[in-house]
Parts: sequence; structure tokens; C-alpha cells
Amino acid sequence: MKSGKKLLGEYKGLLAFVALMVVFRSAIADYNVVPSGSMMPTVLIGDRILVNKMAYDLRVPLTHISLLRISQPQRGDIVTVDSKEAKELLLKRVIGLPGDVVELRDNVLYINGKPASYTNAKVAPLEGDVAAQADYLSERIGHESHLVRLSEAAPSLRSSYGPVVVPPDQYLMLGDNRDNSADSRYYGFFHRDELMGRTRRIAFSLDSERGYMPRFDRIGHLLDTSVQ
Repeated sequence: MKSGKKLLGEYKGLLAFVALMVVFRSAIADYNVVPSGSMMPTVLIGDRILVNKMAYDLRVPLTHISLLRISQPQRGDIVTVDSKEAKELLLKRVIGLPGDVVELRDNVLYINGKPASYTNAKVAPLEGDVAAQADYLSERIGHESHLVRLSEAAPSLRSSYGPVVVPPDQYLMLGDNRDNSADSRYYGFFHRDELMGRTRRIAFSLDSERGYMPRFDRIGHLLDTSVQ
């Protein structure tokens, strides 16, 4: 039997590598599997998103403790949220910044009393959607725009919400799949400490309905074409 000291010496390289990977994925960058459709059509079920863990904070690894605030979340950012209220990791879009007055009226978004503008998006509908079931719109708020999906077949009971004022150091999040997203309309505001990172690209994607075949067109896919 090898002693613990000999085993440690034999595998110290592997242990150091594992420790570095844990630190890297916890505090610097990671990829996450998307298990739900709350961010469709921007993010699909089966996408593996690249997450910049240092987009907003330098944190102590494996904790929410911020050592340094690097930047502030911006409206339109797609973020991972370690939600205390939901008790799970969420993927949502930042809509309301601290101090904003946010309201939804029949799925029309208002920020500080000004409505977002909407135009029909020229995108291929998701598999399973037909023209009579879902609309794909470009939602523009100031200089930021992104796609949203509105379900004609099953509109959300929370298609009207607010108005609410976003408290200091907190954010209002919505899913792009507006009629099928558990977001701030259900969980309330998300504190800045819960925002774990920002994503702008897909690493790769697997289609579970087709035997986990790769979606080659989504490898390295930029989530919002307006983001450079």
C-alpha cells in the first residue's frame, strides 16, 4: 500500500490542475448548459453558453464575495443569476436598472414611461412554432435591441406587470420568451451579488430531440447581433 504522502507526490500535478480548473470556472470563465426555453429564441434548450465570470466582479472562488467591482450590468445584458428566491441558476436578460420604473402592458415594455418599439423579426420560426402560434419581434429600448417571442396560443398571465421601481443595487430581469419565463415577475428583483456572469456567445449546442446531435450552426454563435 502506498502511503498518503507518496500518493500526494505522485498525483500532485493532477491535483494542482483540478484546483486551477475549479478556480478558473468559479471566478474567471465557465460554460453552462441551458435546460429551459425561457430565453428562446435567443438561447435554445441544449445550448452551452460561454460565461464571463469577471464581467462585473472579481470574486473569491466558490463564493459570492466580491473583491473588486469591475463594471456595472447594462440593460440588455444576458446574465446568469444564482437566485436565492428561485433556488437555482437562472439565465435572464437585464431589463430594469436601479432607479428605473418598469412596466409591462399586454407584453409592451415601458421603461421610465417610454414604450419600447417593436418590429417583426425576419427570423426562421423555431421548430414546433407556426405563424398562428408565436410571433418573433425585435424589441428596442434606446440603442439596445433583442429578439422576443410572444405566444399567441398561450399568452402569459403576467403579460401585464407593474409599474415597479427597481431598488438600489438590484435589477429587474425578464426572459426573451416572454410568455414562458419565470423571471422578476415571479421572483422579484435580483440583487447584484446574485449576478454571476455575462454571456454573449454559444460555445456549442446539442439537440436532445435528435439524439443529442450537434447544432453546427450554433458553434460560436453570437447571441445578440447588435453586440459587437
